[in-house]
Amino acid sequence: MADAHGQDIPEHALARLAGLRRAGHPDGIFTSDFSVNEFLLVRKAGFEPVGLCVGSCIYHLGFQFAAWGSNMELDVLSTAMYEARALAMERMRLEAAQMGADGIVGVRLTVKRLEWDTKVLEFVAIGTGVVHAKGHQGFKGPNGQPFTSALSGQDFWTLLAAGYRPLEMVMGSCVYHVARRGPIAALGSIGQNVELTNFSLALYEAREIAMERMQTEASQAGAEGVVGADLHEGSHNWSPHVIEFFAIGTAVLPIEGHEADDIPDPRLVLSVNS
Repeated sequence: MADAHGQDIPEHALARLAGLRRAGHPDGIFTSDFSVNEFLLVRKAGFEPVGLCVGSCIYHLGFQFAAWGSNMELDVLSTAMYEARALAMERMRLEAAQMGADGIVGVRLTVKRLEWDTKVLEFVAIGTGVVHAKGHQGFKGPNGQPFTSALSGQDFWTLLAAGYRPLEMVMGSCVYHVARRGPIAALGSIGQNVELTNFSLALYEAREIAMERMQTEASQAGAEGVVGADLHEGSHNWSPHVIEFFAIGTAVLPIEGHEADDIPDPRLVLSVNS
């Protein structure tokens, strides 16, 4: 089995997946990164963990010039950061399909710079593949693929109890060059309380671009909305005036036949932990 770029699942990964417990192989074991509470609540929701799903992509970033005084998106880097994450996610999903999972819960996406080259980053996606205990096929993601979700086990249970299901993780990236201030403008603000409107507008626009792209992905997937949305920012050791905004969340859809009135009432829980 290979991804869109012809990348096969590594031999040792196939051997690991073959040892997991699933239909037709009841003697295998499951693996997960669930806490005990998450494990129990995922089972309470009618799902069983199958195994950890991992996808990795090591990516060399290209170069794009930005003028000293220009606010502008660096679309070469935006495309690279998005595509590398998408490749890692796709390979994680391939592992889920290989193990027969209906979806992946608790997905984490990480990025780190590798020491051997400042232009090389590693992107890793990891989560726990789950399968419906009764073989219900109505929880698959788009095109019949395993769904992906960044929700915790607790949030996954709550979402299903409220009549919604995860569809897929959606994301948007924007790498932006923030213009530098000229020496006269810098001198004019010494000792002053004053908004730096150039910086405000640049960061505002970059965040909005990332969130708009996440929203567009959710719309294209046919979702009703996005839950658990988060907005990250980082420079990944680029120049001081280059920053990435990355928006990510879980697109959701109502479960067929489940009425909105079925949403359970909130309950007060007091923790006795110190």
